[in-house]
Amino acid sequence: MEKFRDYLTLVRWQNLLMTAVVLYVMEKWVVTPILRASYFSEQLPWWLLTLIIIATVLIAAGGYVINDYFDVKIDAINRPDKIIVTRSVSKLQAMRLFQILTAAGILCGLATSWFVRSWVTAVIFVFVPGLLWFYSASYKRQFLIGNLIIALVSALSPLLIAFSNVAYLRLHYSNVNGINVMDYITLPHDIYLWIGGFAAFAFISTLIREIIKDLQDQMGDRELECHSLPVVLGERTTKIIVTVLLTLMVAAIVWVAWWVIPFPHVWSSLHTRYVVLGLLVPIACVLWLLWSARISSDYRTTQGVMKFVMLMGVLYSFVISRML
Repeated sequence: MEKFRDYLTLVRWQNLLMTAVVLYVMEKWVVTPILRASYFSEQLPWWLLTLIIIATVLIAAGGYVINDYFDVKIDAINRPDKIIVTRSVSKLQAMRLFQILTAAGILCGLATSWFVRSWVTAVIFVFVPGLLWFYSASYKRQFLIGNLIIALVSALSPLLIAFSNVAYLRLHYSNVNGINVMDYITLPHDIYLWIGGFAAFAFISTLIREIIKDLQDQMGDRELECHSLPVVLGERTTKIIVTVLLTLMVAAIVWVAWWVIPFPHVWSSLHTRYVVLGLLVPIACVLWLLWSARISSDYRTTQGVMKFVMLMGVLYSFVISRML
């Protein structure tokens, strides 16, 4: 039983659950209301959505395993009490687990791409595992590029739902009475616009969290000569960069929430309270905790609040579903 718990910890089961939730709510709380508003029934079959979620979760799990495989020395300094690879799971077992999870994820991903006839999703399902390998092996120790890679991978998850739905719609409505229905409606544009907004939020919020994580792990990074932002630029400069990114995030949220959303009732009580209490106040808490942080555990708390902000950003899709 303890071995099983170690494997669950190794693949970061909480993060995998979050990934599955993101994909599910993007489909059910964003895409489905858009389709119904245009008098289209829900298009993506449940089994196809399930296959997309399984493929994404398996690839993400493989990414976490290979990350720990390459990070044994760093983790021995930053979090010695949480090491799994070499302690309860050998490096050989970790490598085999990575290969099995990644291969299964790619196969499931390619299967979904074939069903919806989307070469874009096929490229993503092949490209991301390779990117995660090179990130763990090399890029994460280079200046900023590792942070950007993880932010990009995080943004691609909701975009998979957009690409799959639009491809599925084009497949089924490309020849209705001799015309391509999708050429005469704005449905694909609306799906890309809304999902793209959540993808952009995922990108910048993940980038911020990754930089805060570098602040937390700077001791081990310095020891092993990793070129993270705190190591290269210093702690104070890194905090300034995070502050700028948080400020840009707040500006984008305010702009989208009260000037871009094309609804007459955007000032409704639910919408306003959610944006203020669910997003802006927690972001302010992140900022305060960031500048108050002095030791690794302080940054761990800051990172935890940032994860809450990311969760609330995803759940904002529920507010959107009530408006559409």
